[in-house]
Amino acid sequence: MKTMSSYFRKWRLKPNPSKTEVTCFHLNNSFAKTKLNVKFENQPVVHNFQPKYLGVTLDRTLSFKNHLSKTAEKLKARNNIIQKLCGSSWGASTPVLRTSALALVYSCAEYCAPAWINSSHCRLVDTQLNNTMRMISGLIRPTPTPWLPILSHIPPPDLRRQEALQREFKKISSNLNLPIHQDIEDETWQIEITPPSCRNSYCPTNI
Repeated sequence: MKTMSSYFRKWRLKPNPSKTEVTCFHLNNSFAKTKLNVKFENQPVVHNFQPKYLGVTLDRTLSFKNHLSKTAEKLKARNNIIQKLCGSSWGASTPVLRTSALALVYSCAEYCAPAWINSSHCRLVDTQLNNTMRMISGLIRPTPTPWLPILSHIPPPDLRRQEALQREFKKISSNLNLPIHQDIEDETWQIEITPPSCRNSYCPTNI
């Protein structure tokens, strides 16, 4: 806080402590409800257990459970729009439904996916995406889940997230001017991300 105060004074900036929040990331459950006592410009800073940063809700253990639960609710509402489009007499062709699903549902489902790709709560989002693929393909509930990506011509959600992670990694590693290169050791950037193994249910040879 002293460093930030010095920075603000140097550049003639006026911070607003009332709009400032503080949080702590840890795995110690015994301190799960402990609040930090931090002051900024001699004013107490509010402790937020689940702050939101760039549209992503963070939590103490970085499990992203709250964020993915909210995302699943958004996807459910957007699936209702796709479902109404499926039941209409216009615009219900498969290409239109697929494009609508990618633009309306998948864009929301994959927002900041590289940040929460390893969360154990990704299934909350995957369940709604499975419903999306069923609707745009005209499939019924008993249809096996591995067949949904094939019949809807949309890669599985986990593979799409892996691809998004690879794109983000390549973009960061190619721009050496980003500050992240100063925070991570050089050896880390020598690691090459290999494409995820092709699932048997989605391999072109099995279609």
